[in-house]
Amino acid sequence: MIFKAVIICLLAFMVYNLFKAMVIMNKKGDNQVSMSKFIDRRLMFSVAIVLLLLIGLMTGLITPNPRPY
Repeated sequence: MIFKAVIICLLAFMVYNLFKAMVIMNKKGDNQVSMSKFIDRRLMFSVAIVLLLLIGLMTGLITPNPRPY
């Protein structure tokens, strides 16, 4: 259960960084934080999510749905 909660938290943080980058992109001004900082964080967390999902599948912490016949 904790494994799934960690993945959900990472997904939420990834979406937060996506919207934060969008807000910065739409703001006009010279004294703003670089948008690439938030895009880089989003990429880093999405890679971490994929790796966690693969580790979870290999160790048996999560199981995929059975294929329909």
